[in-house]
Amino acid sequence: MRNEGVRARQREETRRALVRAARGLFAERGYGAVGLAEIVAAAQVTKGALYHHFANKADLFRAVLDEVQHEVGGQVAEAAEAHNDPWTRLTAGCEEFLAAATDPRRQRIMLVDGPAVLGWSEWRAMDEAASARHLAEALTELAEAGVIARQPIPPLVHLLSGAMNEAALWLATAPPNGALADTQAALGRMLRSLRT
Repeated sequence: MRNEGVRARQREETRRALVRAARGLFAERGYGAVGLAEIVAAAQVTKGALYHHFANKADLFRAVLDEVQHEVGGQVAEAAEAHNDPWTRLTAGCEEFLAAATDPRRQRIMLVDGPAVLGWSEWRAMDEAASARHLAEALTELAEAGVIARQPIPPLVHLLSGAMNEAALWLATAPPNGALADTQAALGRMLRSLRT
């Protein structure tokens, strides 16, 4: 019994080492510029260990992307949940998404390589699972309270999510002086236009 527990911990440590090494390399150089040999060397494991946990490089990338998306989703949820007022929760969460997603080491994985490596449909499904649910819940609560007009929520979620993803991509190449603050202010104006 004890040996099984030790082996399970070792397997999990190996998997974490592979994800950590791949994440660093993908963030620094991009998915296409990183080979499996580099990843296993950085993780200090064998190629066999990699294939024990992941079918291929794309499968490993999927695990990295999932980690990054959940990390950003958690950061957004934490920023939103720090407020009692539903409107402030929405705006704080949206602003935090822009701040979190503009970290260049996340941005390349989450917004540039994600759709390119996994394809739009799979990337979108992962993005929805990680963050769209929170946005939908916030907008539903606001619509039910009459803060925003009652309307179908899924299209609104996709419009806002797409706008924020595009803004995060734009911020990657925008001049650094005040671009994030200006983008957050523009987002605030856009969100206020939804209020009844």
